[in-house]
Amino acid sequence: MSKFIATAVLLFLSAFHLIGQNSLMVNAYNRASISLNGDWKYIVDPYENGFYNYRYQPFENQDNPGKGAFFTNAKRADKADLVEYDFDKMEDLKIPGDWNSQEEKLFYYEGTVWLKKSFEYKRTAKGKRVFLYFGAANYRSDVYFNGKKLGAHVGGFTPFQYEVTDHLKVGSNFVVVKVDNKRIKHEVPTLNTDWWNYGGITRDVKLIETSETFISDYVVQLDSNKLINIKVQLDGPELAKQAVTIDIPALNISKSIVTNASGKGMLSISSENIAYWSPDSPKLYQVKLSTSQDEIEDQIGFRTIDTNGPDILLNGKSIFLKGISIHEESPITKGRCNSKDDAKQLLKWVKSLGCNYVRLAHYPHNEHMIRLADEMGILVWEEIPVYWTIAWENEETYINAENQISEVITRDQNRASVIIWSMANETPTSEARNHFLGKLAKFTKDKDPTRLISAALEQHNFQGNKNVRTIDDPFAKIADVLSFNQYIGWYDGNIEKCQTIQWNIQENKPVIVSEFGAGAKFGLHGDKDERWTEEYQEYLYQETLKMIDQIDQLRGVSPWILVDFRSPRRVLPEIQDNYNRKGLISENGEKKKAFFVLKKYYDAKVWPK
Repeated sequence: MSKFIATAVLLFLSAFHLIGQNSLMVNAYNRASISLNGDWKYIVDPYENGFYNYRYQPFENQDNPGKGAFFTNAKRADKADLVEYDFDKMEDLKIPGDWNSQEEKLFYYEGTVWLKKSFEYKRTAKGKRVFLYFGAANYRSDVYFNGKKLGAHVGGFTPFQYEVTDHLKVGSNFVVVKVDNKRIKHEVPTLNTDWWNYGGITRDVKLIETSETFISDYVVQLDSNKLINIKVQLDGPELAKQAVTIDIPALNISKSIVTNASGKGMLSISSENIAYWSPDSPKLYQVKLSTSQDEIEDQIGFRTIDTNGPDILLNGKSIFLKGISIHEESPITKGRCNSKDDAKQLLKWVKSLGCNYVRLAHYPHNEHMIRLADEMGILVWEEIPVYWTIAWENEETYINAENQISEVITRDQNRASVIIWSMANETPTSEARNHFLGKLAKFTKDKDPTRLISAALEQHNFQGNKNVRTIDDPFAKIADVLSFNQYIGWYDGNIEKCQTIQWNIQENKPVIVSEFGAGAKFGLHGDKDERWTEEYQEYLYQETLKMIDQIDQLRGVSPWILVDFRSPRRVLPEIQDNYNRKGLISENGEKKKAFFVLKKYYDAKVWPK
């Protein structure tokens, strides 16, 4: 029976393309590493000639793939040898980075690109293990090391890793990655989105060296009783009865955990002297975890997050989330964000707007963003791209979504700034959808019961009355925080309609208006009833803020959106030009009139009332 189950699991994972992938290590951000960023050679392969033979059979499934397989990085043996590619003679792409913004000829390209990095390696010490770590690559990545397949990863915005200890050679090595960003109906996201489908290895790539047995996972969090709860997990041959020491010098804490046979350990520490992390005082503590073989440090803030009726409670006190939504598009390169400078510029604009909160749409953003939010005191909503019309009844689609939320939780579970995990955006209700999101929410709560659950839902007429709006969605019963998107005055009537709408939300839960907005081209001026002008957007913000202030349970707002961003859906010449123009700031950093309306609203918002 056990052999049958193992075979079934292997076949299932093979269908889902996860074979070879290791469990994520926590805090790759701070671990000693060797960067593989920089110039990578690339080959554009729309027919996937480097992956399939002319019978459309994968080379990697053949005993002798031959020199036609790009992942072998083949070279001609002599002048008669036939090899129809040469990575070393190809052009370079900067990694991390998308191919669309780096190469004009690839601006709209969706398909396969092969990327190769050659590097020299000198082993630093005996007994070390080495992992190849990717911050993210969009969308499917098949990874080869010195010509051998390590595995494949699905999902464009979460990290993944492979152990390469036994593949790595002292001296010359190479990594080849086949990255494919084609949109597919049953994937997450699906075919239809409203953002640019940037392809490539879009976040850092590095080799991480660890000891033979190392601290692979840990959670250090504060509960409502001022107890610091600590969980650790070791990885390696020596799991049982290992002492793991936790040091927090600023709190005079030094305690040890002894692991069980599985390498797990738990501990609760009482401390009355904790300075709570908050937007007003984003205190971070230096935390060190160590064993006889391994040591890792992190910067962790301690705070509690909860709800009570309509209130969101941060450290036991009601808070109003003054927010804005953000897409991960670089204000510097105009492509996918990949640097700390990108994240810093976006969050500086957030702070100048008067925000204490951001909604990171519509997928997990770069870890730089989360780390800086911790430092700058900005609360964070994170979500995965379960967006619009996912294939709800496809089991593989669900597992994909579950894997993506699992990977981002693992990455960010120790970040004080993250308070909300969002399951989805603007998904129409159906029995299959309700089951999908309910199951996903349960998985998320089981993996991380310390944070709040939400989703950007849609609003509907209340009992058939077009002038009264509500949230009519079964997920409202599951969510800790009710959130909805609405575009009265843009997609729904004219702006004056805001003056006629009332709200009747039945659940006694906090409400966040997760989106509202209007398009405006920076520098285009006219009457306040003329679409695309800054005056129209300004007027819509004025009337919308008055309207939503009527919602008794309103505890947060994240208008759409901070900065204009690229979208192939937006084709109006001289106005959109492939940009969604709902930003309060242009793609060139120019602030529109509505920016100052929202800033004035936030500056005047006194909370608690």
